[in-house]
Amino acid sequence: MNTIIKNRITSIDFLRGTIMIIMALDHVRDYLYSGSFLFDPLDLTKTSGILFFTRWITHFCAPIFMLLAGTSAYLIGQKKSKKELSVFLVKRGLWLVFLELVIVNFGWNFNLTFPMLFFITIWALGISMIILAAFIHLPNKLILGICIIIIAGHNLLDSIHVAGNTLPAFGWALIHDQQFFTWHQEIFLVGYPIVPLMAIMPVGYCLGSWYASGYDAQKRQKNLLVLGSVTIILFIVLRYTNLYGDPVKWSVQKDAFFTFLSFIKVNKYPPSLLYVLLTLGGAFLFLSFTEKLKGAIVNVVSVYGRVPMFYYLIHIYIIHLVAVISSVFLPGQNWKLWFLTKPIWFTSDLKGYGFSLPVAYLIWIVIVAGLYPLCKRYDAYKQANKAKWWLSYL
Repeated sequence: MNTIIKNRITSIDFLRGTIMIIMALDHVRDYLYSGSFLFDPLDLTKTSGILFFTRWITHFCAPIFMLLAGTSAYLIGQKKSKKELSVFLVKRGLWLVFLELVIVNFGWNFNLTFPMLFFITIWALGISMIILAAFIHLPNKLILGICIIIIAGHNLLDSIHVAGNTLPAFGWALIHDQQFFTWHQEIFLVGYPIVPLMAIMPVGYCLGSWYASGYDAQKRQKNLLVLGSVTIILFIVLRYTNLYGDPVKWSVQKDAFFTFLSFIKVNKYPPSLLYVLLTLGGAFLFLSFTEKLKGAIVNVVSVYGRVPMFYYLIHIYIIHLVAVISSVFLPGQNWKLWFLTKPIWFTSDLKGYGFSLPVAYLIWIVIVAGLYPLCKRYDAYKQANKAKWWLSYL
């Protein structure tokens, strides 16, 4: 088993594990921080620095998850034909869409009537995987060119909106316009439109060529450093000009610190060009800086990165369950709200619910640490049973 793990690329596992841990912080804040149901933590008129960064740092999770999924697909493809890889990606993509609409949505709602359906991270990941199944048959340079055009140009579509609870409006939301829809008392949230996320995964696929067997590690580290630096510089230049790349412009605030927060507050839904530049630029630099990094912290964090879907599914249920238990013990709260009524974010009956931000951080640390033994055991099982096909889907 140790030999198998050594053959993995540690920096990729370490980055993926890091974003999985950070992602849990966002979900703990969603369910357990007292201010989550009162205002947007990125609202510069109401937030604090620590609350802003608690939310902002999690912006890196989804696009990096997409990027690394593409890189992993390239590496898997080194052992498969293009046809075999395409079939695998389509099957896994459809499986992820099912997980999102059923398993993940139940985890968010704890309600078998599914009062609200989320089309968010795992849905977008699955659709992107299906699209990647077609992309891989093109030359890498062409894939990269098409994806750069999509990522760079999609903000030209920002002014296009389709109003109403109609199928055309829903269809456009799935493509490029975050919206809520209500049909027959069922609420649909399109949180992650597929553009430009569907172009990030193929970029990760192209990135995978730098991780192919025999590629010089020192050259890869240098390439990533240059790529990350150029990407961040491009972000800074475009953001400073306020000309293009994000529907919300930065502006001078009450002091220099909050002006800085305005500068880095980029649009996540749908991901803007500047959002993509900032997050992927950070990913490239992280991969460069951690190319040769070793030690106990790397080993522990990488465990989460080797079992991301397993961790993702379990952590949602645990966080929601902690919220339910908390509501039993907090005075004046009704635990049934977490099961039997409309989605929790649409109720006004949560006055007095939740914990301070430091307590939410403590709960986050306890949950992540508590998941480590499970993740480590599953990782060991997965590494020792690679011949079992179903393990590649979880």
